[in-house]
Amino acid sequence: MRSLIFFAWFPLSILAATKTYDFNVGWTTANPDGLFDRRTMGINGKWPLPTIEVDKGDRVVVNLYNGLGDQNTSLHFHGLFQNGTNAMDGPAGVTQCPVAPGQSIVYDFVVDQPGTYWYHAHVKGQYPDGLRGAFIVHDAADPHKDLYDSEIVLTFSDWYHEQMSVLISEFVSIANPTGAEPVPQCALINDSRDVKINVEAGKTYLFRMVNIGAFAAQYIWFEGHTMRVVEVDGVYTKPTEASLIYLTAAQRVSVLITMRNDTSANFPFSGSMDEDLFDAVPPGLNPNVTGWLVYSDKNENPQPAELAEFDPFDDFVLEPVDEQELLQAPDYSFNLDVVMDNLADGANYAFFNDITYVKPKVPTLYTALSAGDMATNPIIYGHNTNPFVLKHNEVVEIVLNNLDPGKHPFHLLYRSEEEAGIYNASIAHDMPRIPMRRDVVLALLTGSERIWLFHCHLEWHMVSGLTATMIEAPLELQKTQKIPEGHLDQCKAQGLPTEGNAAGNTVNFLDLAGENKPPPRLPAGFTTRGIVALVFSVISALVGLAVIGWYGAAGAGK
Repeated sequence: MRSLIFFAWFPLSILAATKTYDFNVGWTTANPDGLFDRRTMGINGKWPLPTIEVDKGDRVVVNLYNGLGDQNTSLHFHGLFQNGTNAMDGPAGVTQCPVAPGQSIVYDFVVDQPGTYWYHAHVKGQYPDGLRGAFIVHDAADPHKDLYDSEIVLTFSDWYHEQMSVLISEFVSIANPTGAEPVPQCALINDSRDVKINVEAGKTYLFRMVNIGAFAAQYIWFEGHTMRVVEVDGVYTKPTEASLIYLTAAQRVSVLITMRNDTSANFPFSGSMDEDLFDAVPPGLNPNVTGWLVYSDKNENPQPAELAEFDPFDDFVLEPVDEQELLQAPDYSFNLDVVMDNLADGANYAFFNDITYVKPKVPTLYTALSAGDMATNPIIYGHNTNPFVLKHNEVVEIVLNNLDPGKHPFHLLYRSEEEAGIYNASIAHDMPRIPMRRDVVLALLTGSERIWLFHCHLEWHMVSGLTATMIEAPLELQKTQKIPEGHLDQCKAQGLPTEGNAAGNTVNFLDLAGENKPPPRLPAGFTTRGIVALVFSVISALVGLAVIGWYGAAGAGK
């Protein structure tokens, strides 16, 4: 029997490889829309960033050096579950300390999921400054591999001329009491404009498309060609035709497109930012970005035709190839109610269940691993991390009630009509027998031991607190995982604690004195309208005082 096991395993061991990436993150200059040079986060002096490409089963080693000089950073590998390697997930304050300027960290994990993913910074809304790229996991067992001849990766994103540190300080501010999100200056494809993709007549291509933007969802279409969706967020789906796709921030979709049999014309493909997300559309904003399928360099590249309306494909009709059926009745169910509100500093914040997320002093993973039997008590993870401790091998149902008028791209298993109101479990809901699955789902099976964030994928809502922390099977986590010494050394070099509760208390885990907190609540009776009136009254008063002072100074000089 031993020899049989050996020979069954041996071919797999030959195929698996170690893919090593040495990333020096530093500042460079970019101007992708040709309108504005701005400081941009590059890797090894270059931007756009390289695509990470591996095969399923490969070991990935990313040696990250922070050469920014003036900002902390980290890397998160979006969509990868990191089963058994939770310390490699990347969000600072959750599974690691931030990487300070001049410091290095090693991410080392095995990829056991096929499909289309991406990597990005996970510190202070940083990735729109450029630290973002595609992460592709090829799969010898891809059920669609015989249907296409070649692969093409397309990233779609929004682009801001101002750096995020400035935009965040203006966004979470008394000067922005309604919480209006900054509107991007343009949309990009592959962090560029006017992208040209050379294609061959009659061939079928797998287009792996990723929205690596901070805010804007995009409508995507290819003129003169039909898409067949075959993967969403790493889940293979039965081929389904679509003419227009809606891709929110962080989502991925792979489609098959068969080229025409003649080379007499080139065809545009387009992304168009969803302007419904913007509080106000700036005059002159062009929400569109265009690329071309180039059959021949001799052909003209025509301008795209205008669409009369956006009627996107509904991804809820997709069926996974594995036909995994809907999970049984949940063992545990809880609500997350989304609201936006103001705090005493006058700024607008995002809340789950009246809690706006504030990162703890000790990364949540480190708290779980140092808490012993106390690890199952959600209190130790901090009042403001919005913690939910989940048991091992339970079916958990998350009911998300959006009480905010805006759109929020949570990836769900079931959705109600816009005017349906708060979810009522006593009413029968028409759940699909074989549901579409994406990164974050409404019902999940807690079969692993890990800590992760449930959050809105609009980066502005993430930085304003729309986040909850999921702590899966912390006692099992203690048995199976530990923090690499290099990660601990990097924390200690910054004087950051690596043990204790959210406040860093290692003696009494229930004592949260000194934990990080949001601004206090407003006094009863204040409304957003009142805050706006107050802010502008203060501004008017200050302007009036300045004018009086100016006139006084002018008079004194006569």
